[in-house]
Amino acid sequence: MEGGVRQGLRFVSGPIDPAVVVGHVHLKVADLERAVSFYTEALGFEVTQLMGDQAAFLSAGGYHHHVGVNTWHSRGGEPPPPGATGLYHVAFRYPDRASLARALRRLMRHSIRLDGASDHGVSEALYLRDPDGNGIELYRDRPTEEWPRAANGSLQMVTLPLDLDALLAEVAGDE
Repeated sequence: MEGGVRQGLRFVSGPIDPAVVVGHVHLKVADLERAVSFYTEALGFEVTQLMGDQAAFLSAGGYHHHVGVNTWHSRGGEPPPPGATGLYHVAFRYPDRASLARALRRLMRHSIRLDGASDHGVSEALYLRDPDGNGIELYRDRPTEEWPRAANGSLQMVTLPLDLDALLAEVAGDE
């Protein structure tokens, strides 16, 4: 194995550059108009470019795109069946708790059903699916000094129910 040594499930060849970020996700969808409507209306992304009726690129804050959706190989297609490989979910990190609360309120206004809502100790997360069955996580990180840690300093992430009423209380006066 060039450049590294495989140890069990761990491949040791040096870490990835810590400045690397996930720049965008590109999803296959069955219906472009339906997907664009969901990502713009329910989640609030803006369309930065349309490629006819085959693809669209969407952004938060003017970036060229955070989400691409296309029907190049999937027009009219069905979501993968349970037990199939593929994308589990894409996660969108919000800058703070109030922003996540506003996202929840927006989902509620659009009658988007949540698959779950969890407090992971390091983050708070909302889970849902887009119209094509792609998993989506909307989350906010807690400050690192609040992350739960064991005596040896290792992370002790948890999965507890997220109190949605308390989250919404963050923006109760924003209406």
